[in-house]
Amino acid sequence: MNSKLKDFNVEFLFNAILKLQNIDECYSFFEDLCTIPELKAMSQRIVVAQMLCDKRVYSNIVDSTGASTATISRVNRSLHYGCDGYDLVFGRMTEEEKSAIGGETKAASEE
Repeated sequence: MNSKLKDFNVEFLFNAILKLQNIDECYSFFEDLCTIPELKAMSQRIVVAQMLCDKRVYSNIVDSTGASTATISRVNRSLHYGCDGYDLVFGRMTEEEKSAIGGETKAASEE
C-alpha cells in the first residue's frame, strides 16, 4: 500500500464505498461524489486495464475506449508495477462481468 495515500480522509471514503450494496447505490453515491468527467475517466481506466489483461493492443483499446495512449501506458504501468488492485478486483469479477466490456465500451465512450 502507498503510505502517501493512507490518511483519515481516504479511509473515510473507502469505508463509505464499502457500504454500497448494489449498482443503483453506486450510481447515486458516485454521481454525488464525482463530476461526470471524473467518473468517466475512472471507468475508462478500469476498462483499459481489463482490455490490457485480455492482451488487446493499444490501437484496439484506443478505438474501443477513446483512451489516449498516455492513459493506456499509465494503466499498463499500474498493472505491472502497481499494488495489484486491478488483479484483485478482476479476480473477484465473473467472466460474464469482465467480458461485458467487449460490446459496451464503444457505445459507452460515445455518450
